[in-house]
Amino acid sequence: MYKHHLFALFTVILLIITGCAQESTNLGNNTSVHNQEQNSIDKEPPSIKEEIEVEKNANEKESQSLSELKVHYMNVGQADSTLLQFTVEGEAFHILIDAGNWNRNDVVNYLHAQNVSHIDIAIGTHPDADHIGQLDKVINTFDVGEVWMSGNTNSSQTFQRVLEAIDKSGADYYEPRMGDEFEIGSLEIAVLYPKTITENDNEESISLKITYGDIRFIFTGDASKKNELNMMQSGFDLDADILQLGHHGSSTSTDPAFLSTVNPSIAIYSAGVDNSYGHPHDEVVNLVQNAGIDLYGTDVHGTIIVSTDGRDYRVFTNRDGTITPSSKKGTPSGNDKTEKPKQDSNVTNGCLNVNSASIDELQGIKHIGIERAEQLVNIRPFKSIDDLSRINGIGPARIKDIKEQGLACIGG
Repeated sequence: MYKHHLFALFTVILLIITGCAQESTNLGNNTSVHNQEQNSIDKEPPSIKEEIEVEKNANEKESQSLSELKVHYMNVGQADSTLLQFTVEGEAFHILIDAGNWNRNDVVNYLHAQNVSHIDIAIGTHPDADHIGQLDKVINTFDVGEVWMSGNTNSSQTFQRVLEAIDKSGADYYEPRMGDEFEIGSLEIAVLYPKTITENDNEESISLKITYGDIRFIFTGDASKKNELNMMQSGFDLDADILQLGHHGSSTSTDPAFLSTVNPSIAIYSAGVDNSYGHPHDEVVNLVQNAGIDLYGTDVHGTIIVSTDGRDYRVFTNRDGTITPSSKKGTPSGNDKTEKPKQDSNVTNGCLNVNSASIDELQGIKHIGIERAEQLVNIRPFKSIDDLSRINGIGPARIKDIKEQGLACIGG
């Protein structure tokens, strides 16, 4: 609007000067010159509505010219890894969110298959080995510009290897916090969580909203329902088209109010086939499908790719399949926050015998990831739950959490 006023003023001055010249040569033209001045002054600048319309048209034009963004939800078993690929003025950009499990190479292999030579931002949502498992390999194999992590620590060898890889690579390191915003060309990243950290790994997962033109994605790592509600209370615009379900489709995540607020058209989860946690849980499958949301999972569809030009999007899957609730999956009720493995001889009355349970089963115990489960197997038997403090990274606070969970017990 400021420019319109300047134009009108310039016109007035020009007409005054022109009028003076005409007056000196022909006094009979005074009326005509006055009328021109009056018309210029009386002409109102565009209304706010018109200006908004002009801005809207400009934004629509910009979204029409966006390059293709591909979001690869990789099939990495009972783990997580997502690759974002797009270009800005012909320059390729890659963002990696999580890096699969520590005992596999599928993330690195997939990146090679996509002809990725560099990663602009590599994000570890939290330090669990099924999210940062191959992050050290990624950093050591590809040219990585920045590494984002929550700031929470872990005593696992996987986490230590990641720190060493960051240090040796010279990549920039950053701990994003709620409210941070970033732009890469037309791609916008808003950090939804965490605001602070307290070494509560899952519940302080880095959560992001990524916007590309008119299309919006949300990623929450293993954030819990409580964290989802915190995001809502923070006043963020959580409306999105595609939601990656938290914690592999576990009932510990995806609060109904959060799902309603995000209001996605598509929900995607990452889980391993016949995993011991029963992911995705029945409650979440039913909640999503009853809301009329299309549901995709890597255990059923393999790698899932969402392709968008910023206006529309298409979903491609490695294989076809329909996700249906199973009586063998899930927790007894939506309010049960305990991760329980499938029932077998090691589980009696909801109690998991840590002296005989398998590595997969042990990961159902709070704070016991795959590396701690392997260590547990190597140093057992244990005489009491307190004796679990022999495991690296398991201190009094985590012993208390394990006891409150009520899953672990001691057997012969």
